[in-house]
Amino acid sequence: MRLLAILALTLLVSACAGSGGSPTVTVGGRTVDVPDVTAEEHAKILETIGVYDDPELAQYVNSIGQLLVKNSSMPNADFTFTLLDSPDINAFALPGGFIYVNRGLLSYLDDESELAGVIAHEIGHITERHHSRRSTSQTTSTVLATTAYILTGSGDLYDAAKMYGAEVISGFGRDMELEADAAGAEFMHRAGYDADALLSVIGVLKDQEMYRRVQAKASGKPTGTYHGLYASHPRNDLRLQTVIKTANNLDLETQADDPALPGEFRRQTEGLVFGASADRQSEPNRFYHNKLDFSFKYPEGWSVSQGSRDITAMADDGTASVSITLSKLDATLTPQDFLASKASGDLTDTQAVEQFGLLGSTAIATTASASKRLAVIDHKYRFLFEAEARDLASQDAQLLSIIKSFRPLAAREKVKGQSRTLHYIQVPRGATLESLATSAKIPNAEDQLRLINGYYPSGEPRIGDWIKVIR
Repeated sequence: MRLLAILALTLLVSACAGSGGSPTVTVGGRTVDVPDVTAEEHAKILETIGVYDDPELAQYVNSIGQLLVKNSSMPNADFTFTLLDSPDINAFALPGGFIYVNRGLLSYLDDESELAGVIAHEIGHITERHHSRRSTSQTTSTVLATTAYILTGSGDLYDAAKMYGAEVISGFGRDMELEADAAGAEFMHRAGYDADALLSVIGVLKDQEMYRRVQAKASGKPTGTYHGLYASHPRNDLRLQTVIKTANNLDLETQADDPALPGEFRRQTEGLVFGASADRQSEPNRFYHNKLDFSFKYPEGWSVSQGSRDITAMADDGTASVSITLSKLDATLTPQDFLASKASGDLTDTQAVEQFGLLGSTAIATTASASKRLAVIDHKYRFLFEAEARDLASQDAQLLSIIKSFRPLAAREKVKGQSRTLHYIQVPRGATLESLATSAKIPNAEDQLRLINGYYPSGEPRIGDWIKVIR
């Protein structure tokens, strides 16, 4: 669950750091010209994190975004709004008008105007050209460290990079963040939303930051801030108060009515997945091994069998196969030396393997009777691949593609069981957040209920108030 947060952050940083041409990408049936890195990172985000499977809620987010765009300084620009299946409390933008909202953020918002504030802020980063204006050199080391975590699954590195990654996501600096707030507040006001909702959103994020600091202090782990968050609480930040007040006092010829329908945000977020999603391992022609934490893709028309000593992928006509065995890691032998020790015959075409943060080696082993494609990849163990084919010369590329698809399981592929979901109830007589938390069955349940309902670190709702609970 926690990996998704860092992944989204790293993708954004790498996307903003590059430059190139302007290819096209098809989104929602339309063709959009985007920077080269944006097209690549957009595809990675959708493939690795995934879109939250709620078309009605996704359309709701999109409709708010498009209304704000029409009232922005780029009313005719193409913007794409994507609701990601990530539990992280986050939203971010890529150059070219690509804006992402994590479903995890929605649980902590109270109404449509706060969601509009989140989206308007991200639109502001694009209209103010912050991606092209910012300096990225200072973020390089953090990006590399975070990328290493994503590819290797190192839990120690995660704790060190988690909140620092949240600061890296932007890299815009305090002045640019304030510019995005000012632009976003103006777009909100023009669209009919109360720009004061931006203060509420930042208050929600400050509560989350306070909670994380308490957790970090208790565990001795480092922490940081969300998206370059204000050092003080928003109600005490004079610069932020000024830009919000300026937006709310704009002299418009025609002031739009509040576009939010009463109760619509509550209706749209009822049943929203909270925390990790129990996603299925369902990609076609991909084998998953939960205990050993790996996966690989095999061609159409192949099947995979799992025995006590090996796992074998085989073509249905029997003309080719790849078997996988494993042994303990031996630090005294490099992958190439280990491969040589296990091979029969002469080794040719030896190549280093580096994929998904994993290292290894591959080669062709030839004896008097046959040639085989061999490979070894280190991932907690040493995985040895032995690939055979009736005609190795013509089928070697296919065999090698199976080996090169070997990777650790993604975070969302590891989740099992049922998802927790968010629901709205009216506070019954005698209930407290502490008593309601007993049925949530999540870590730090009372604190989480307080955070999603705006009562952190203390306070209680009144009898009959609508609040969120987790089931």
